[in-house]
Amino acid sequence: MAYSLDFRQKVFAYKEKHQLTFEQVSQHFDVNKATLFRWQRKLESSYGNNRTAYKVDMDVLKQDVEDFPDDYQWERAKRLKVEQPTIHYALKRLKISIKKNTETP
Repeated sequence: MAYSLDFRQKVFAYKEKHQLTFEQVSQHFDVNKATLFRWQRKLESSYGNNRTAYKVDMDVLKQDVEDFPDDYQWERAKRLKVEQPTIHYALKRLKISIKKNTETP
């Protein structure tokens, strides 16, 4: 479970205000002591860290999607000389999902 940054800040503000130990704060907020020590080292969460793409140039992929809108991911992967899962995650970063046909045939 990931706790929000504002909750973490409130926990430490409460600890400082009432001059509590880590054991007391742990019992009060029902959070493990090890978690509190980890938060003390690094308050921001690293959960959901969005890494940058290094195998695929995003501008090239975006242009490829515009040029060939009906292609499968494996076809794009072959053109861009990468594997299909790389294309999948790159498209997710660009917030491009599968093509949806809104018109009836």
